[in-house]
Amino acid sequence: MDQVEEAILEKDKGIAGNANQGGRRQVTIIEEEIWEKMMNELGASLDPSRRRANLLISGVSLQESRGKILRIGDSSIEIYGETKPCRQMDEALPGLKDTMFPEWRGGAFGKVLSDGLIRRGDKIELLDDQGI
Repeated sequence: MDQVEEAILEKDKGIAGNANQGGRRQVTIIEEEIWEKMMNELGASLDPSRRRANLLISGVSLQESRGKILRIGDSSIEIYGETKPCRQMDEALPGLKDTMFPEWRGGAFGKVLSDGLIRRGDKIELLDDQGI
């Protein structure tokens, strides 16, 4: 995964230029705080890009967020579910897959509800489904 300072989210598609467009899993999201906690537990310092998620967020808990709206800057994403870790996580770091399973530590996935430019440092909030 390549780090960028900004990205364009496209309604019903996902991230502009991303290979995976459309469907229910348009965007995958992980929490910086959870990633750091897992690295501490495993005594490692693996870069979060190894998770292969689209967005790394901070300050918002994704646990049990199914059906909620994640608002980032001017765009919004409906959270459809938890992103389960795959075997590639253990290839990146032995023990990581099992560490990611509880409490939505693997992150979440969702569908883009509104177009918008998102930037590093944008305000992020998690709203009930009526919050848009």
